[in-house]
Amino acid sequence: MSKPIPDKAEIALEYPDKFYVGTFEHSSRFEARLDGSGVTVVLQHPGATDERKSVHLHINFGLLAGILRDLAGSVAGIPKDDIAHREQLAEALDELRRALGTN
Repeated sequence: MSKPIPDKAEIALEYPDKFYVGTFEHSSRFEARLDGSGVTVVLQHPGATDERKSVHLHINFGLLAGILRDLAGSVAGIPKDDIAHREQLAEALDELRRALGTN
């Protein structure tokens, strides 16, 4: 079941002959789940046929672990006084650690 997007996502796809960009905001929905090989993320924007859009992304566990390590290495990019976003990320990571049984 998808949920409303609590913030914003921007997506860009670049090919040699095409460029696609899209924004998903509060009127959009998302779904994220783990399966046997990785994580699936779906972003959907409902609406009329000419406004509807969706992005489906699957990332295997090894790549996801690499992404998380890179994020940890770049956390200095979040201003120290941005307490709200730091807490959101920390709480979500704590929840994931508990779910993985690694606390």
